[in-house]
Amino acid sequence: QVQLVESGGGLVQGGGSLRLSCAASGRTFSRYAMGWFRQAPGKEREFVAAINRSGGNSGYADSVKGRFTISRDNAKNTVYLQMNSLKPEDTADYYCAATQISLATTPAAYDYWGQGTQVTVSS
Repeated sequence: QVQLVESGGGLVQGGGSLRLSCAASGRTFSRYAMGWFRQAPGKEREFVAAINRSGGNSGYADSVKGRFTISRDNAKNTVYLQMNSLKPEDTADYYCAATQISLATTPAAYDYWGQGTQVTVSS
């Protein structure tokens, strides 16, 4: 089992940057591919980015491509989401999740979820 704890959310002006972190418990972190999702009020949870077990391959939603970067440090059991050029439409609760399926883009493919961290982007 994997427990995930996100951090790094907050309030930022449009055009600004934030770096989210997701710390995983246990010694099996490197066995899981990881993903970031977000959910805005009244909307469904949507895929943001995913990374494979080694960190050598990643994928992004079109809406964040070129602005967000996912990375991981298996020695620190942590996955990151660097968010640049933030827009008001990026405002949402952001969740990290773990899966056995590399680069999965659907929430149903993920087995473990964090509690989320809130990101608010002002205009």
